[in-house]
Amino acid sequence: MQVHQGVRLLPLLGVVGGLFLLSHQSGEQLPLPDIAQFDKLLHVIAYTVLGGAYLFALPPFWLQRSRWLAATVVLFCLLHGVVDEYHQSFIPGRMVSGADLLADTLGGGLSLMGYYGWRKWGRTTMWGPRP
Repeated sequence: MQVHQGVRLLPLLGVVGGLFLLSHQSGEQLPLPDIAQFDKLLHVIAYTVLGGAYLFALPPFWLQRSRWLAATVVLFCLLHGVVDEYHQSFIPGRMVSGADLLADTLGGGLSLMGYYGWRKWGRTTMWGPRP
């Protein structure tokens, strides 16, 4: 079943909007546990979801171009992280962090690894290639 391209953009717009709303919260409005590096884990998870939504939004013919696909997913997550960190610099109680950018980029890479793993799993079974 073919999904209309406009519908494919909805999850991406939802994730981008959700990330914007979260990053717009002041430090007092967004309390996080005092677990060391918990914030970085949340960045990795959020940007893994963002990368997955970006992959879903791409036209199907793009998914066949592996080198370009990998570059665009990681670059998209990195650039969105840069814009997000810049946005946070204007929010009281929030600070810009290069470690957050690294976690954002790692999340994009994990979404890509998940996509390639899913594709590989879809082509094989424990008894060999799928018919």
